[in-house]
Parts: sequence; C-alpha cells; structure tokens
Amino acid sequence: MEDQKPDNFKRELGLLDGTMLVVGSMIGSGIFIVSSDMVRQLGSAGWLIAMWVLTGVITVIAAVSYGELSAMFPTAGGQYVYIKEAYGKLIGFLYGWSFFAVIQTGTIAAVGVAFAKFAAYLYAPLSDKNILCEIGDFKLNAAQIVSIVTIVLLSYVNSRGVKNSKILQTVLTVIKVLSLAGLIIFGFIAVDSAVWDANWANAWQAQSLNVETGEWLPIGGIALISGISAAFVGSQFSSVAWEGVTFIAGEIKNPKRNVGLSLFLGTLLVSVIYIVANVMYLAVVPLFDIATAESDRVAVVASQTIFGSVGTLIIAVMIMISTFACNNGLIMAGARVYYTMAQDGVFFKKAASLNKASVPEWSIWAQCIWASALCLTGKYGDLLDFVVIIVLVFYILTILGIFILRKKMPNAKRPYKAFGYPVLPALYILISSAICLALLYTKPTTCGWGVLIMLIGIPIYYLTKAKE
Repeated sequence: MEDQKPDNFKRELGLLDGTMLVVGSMIGSGIFIVSSDMVRQLGSAGWLIAMWVLTGVITVIAAVSYGELSAMFPTAGGQYVYIKEAYGKLIGFLYGWSFFAVIQTGTIAAVGVAFAKFAAYLYAPLSDKNILCEIGDFKLNAAQIVSIVTIVLLSYVNSRGVKNSKILQTVLTVIKVLSLAGLIIFGFIAVDSAVWDANWANAWQAQSLNVETGEWLPIGGIALISGISAAFVGSQFSSVAWEGVTFIAGEIKNPKRNVGLSLFLGTLLVSVIYIVANVMYLAVVPLFDIATAESDRVAVVASQTIFGSVGTLIIAVMIMISTFACNNGLIMAGARVYYTMAQDGVFFKKAASLNKASVPEWSIWAQCIWASALCLTGKYGDLLDFVVIIVLVFYILTILGIFILRKKMPNAKRPYKAFGYPVLPALYILISSAICLALLYTKPTTCGWGVLIMLIGIPIYYLTKAKE
C-alpha cells in the first residue's frame, strides 16, 4: 500500500459537499460564546461589529487567494502541499507537525468538549462538574468522556468511507445553518428598541469591563491594542478551519474549479451569518448582559430573551448539532494531511495507506487518539490563543507562497488566479502580521507557547531525516 498515490481517492464530493464542509468546519461553538469576552475587552457595539467585519473580510480574502493554489495543486493535503511547494519540506513539515500537535487535534478536542458542555443542559450528569475519578491533581469528568465518545464515533464513521461522512456533513450543516438563521430571524422579530438604542448610544467608546466591580473603564493606546488583540482571538478562532476543503481535494469532483469556489462561497456565507448574528445579539441583549453571560454563553441569554425558559434547550440542541457537524468536518479533512505527509516520508509510514473504503484509516485513528488525549488534559481552553497564532502564521506563509510560486513556477498552469492580486493578498499579509505581532506583545505566554510548539518541529524533522 505504501506506493499508493493521492489519486487512489474516490472523487465523490461535489460543489455543495465542498461548500458544506467549509461551512460545517467553520461554524462550531464560537459564534455562540466568544462575543461575550469580545464585549468585555472592547465594551462597545461598534467595536464588536467592526471586529467581526474585519475577521470576515480577511477570511474571504484569504479563501479566494487559496483558490489559485488549490487549482495549481488539486490533490489531497491542501495547505501542506502549498507550503511544501513554496518553501520546501522543512516548512511543510513544520506546518504538518503544528497541525497534528495543536491546530487540528486541539480544535477537535475543544469542539468535542463544547458538545459535552451543552449536552449537560439536556442531561445534567454529563456536566464537567460531575467528577468520575480523581488521581492526585488529575480529575476525570463526565464531559471529557462524552467528548471522547463523540470523537471516537465520528472517527469510526469517517473510517468507513467518505460517502457516509459527506452525507452526515451536508445534512447536519444544512440543519445548523437553518436553525442559526431561525434564531437570527426570531431575534430581529423580538428586537427591543430600548436595548438597541442603549447599546449603540456610544458605539465607538472603547472600554473594558472590570468583572469584580462591574465597572466599565475607558481604554486607549496600548490598552486598546491589547483589547483588540484579545477580542480578535475569539472572532478569528470562530473563523478558522475553512481550509479543510483543500485537504480533501483528491476526493472533490473537478477540483480545479470546485475547491476555490467552495472556499469563496463557504467563507462568505459564514462571515455574513456571524456579523448578522452579532447584530441580533445587540438587538435583544444589553451590552453588560452580553459581557457577563454565565460561562460566556451569550447565545443562551439571547435565546432565553427570545423564547423564554425553553430558549436554553433550543440553544443546547443547536450547539450540539453545530459542534457535531464541525468535528465531523475537522476529522474528515485532518487525516488527509497526515496521509500526504506520510507519502512524502515525513510522517509515520502507516499513515500513507488507504483502506478498502479508499480513506486514510490509520491517520484518522492516530488523530482520534491524540485529540482524545487533549480532551483529558482539561487544558483545551488554553489552546485558544496558541491555536490562533499558529493558524495565522501559516495562513500568512501560504498566501505569501502565491508570490513565491509566481516567480518559482512562472509557467505553471493556473486555471484560477488569486482575486485582487497582488493588492488583496498583500493586504491580508500586512493585517494578519500586525495582528500576530500584537498577540505576541499582549499575550506573550500563551502565544509564545504556540510558537515554541511549532519550533520544536525543527529538531524533530532533522532527527527523523538522520534516521532515514
């Protein structure tokens, strides 16, 4: 099986499947939660919406820029392949290493635990407060078990073939988009003009909330940069994983057209949903209540305002569907990266094989085991900052790769060229680089750990090469 090539995958996914994978992988639990912390950091309606608009704009710019690369290299592995072609095997390996160690598995773990937290609304014993076992400082809770069970279940479904997982992805994503749209529509029907007017009274007065005293403190200068950086982590974390469709390009019909189009349609749809959802929050929930929502569950507060006491259950079911579909997409896409790395000799050899259903089963289970281990650490919340900075670093490198490959491979076929080149890709690189620097400055510990994990891949790469 080791000599199997990426084109042994079955091309069973169309434009709708690709778009649903983008949408399903992006919409997890973030949109229901992160706005609470964003308001605590910036304290105004104008700044909240501005952060979501900025995130949406740079996400769509990045996605349409990736279209050129996906058309040039329409094979499994996606972003890993683009980085390797632009910079060589070492940087490609660093991406794959970071992807396996933190980016994909850390996100799968966090999304799995979000599923379990909201499942506890339907059945209380599933809560993370239900401690099942205690050994020293380690505490095993019910929510961790539930999250692991969902990851194992979805890994099994994906190991049986792409057809079952694509049907599950499309159906669940359509359900969650429609239910989120329903929540937004009912929110606007239930709009409270007094709340709306109060929220927009000082739309651009940046302030942070002192949680202990409940006081708003005006911010500017470095404090404002710090607030913007902290807020951006939430909106950016909610908007990652769209590149997952590039990883499964080997299974997409007419990939030179459909991968790029899926990226554009999916990111645009999600960005619009996110912005409108936040406008809806501001229409029904006072800013202070958004900032102080219990466990940051701003969507629960909004839903209770719209639907009354049953609102909690409505949101719980919505988030369970949302996170389940999100993890299905993440699990499906992630395994293809390890498969392609193994084909290049920079990952475990067993990952380079496909099973009878033409899917990389070994990679799926390796990913499952590490993501499950991350669930057990209880540190999934801390992954947020350093997942975001690593994701941004590689987004920047990938888009910079467009410029490099135009010089390196001037005669290569480019069925689709990056929209707005060179202005829009350069604009993305500048904005995202500024955000990375601000994150390192304001969150040196957590973001520093992210960079350190990435750099640990360098000696690992050379050690594995030495063994060869």
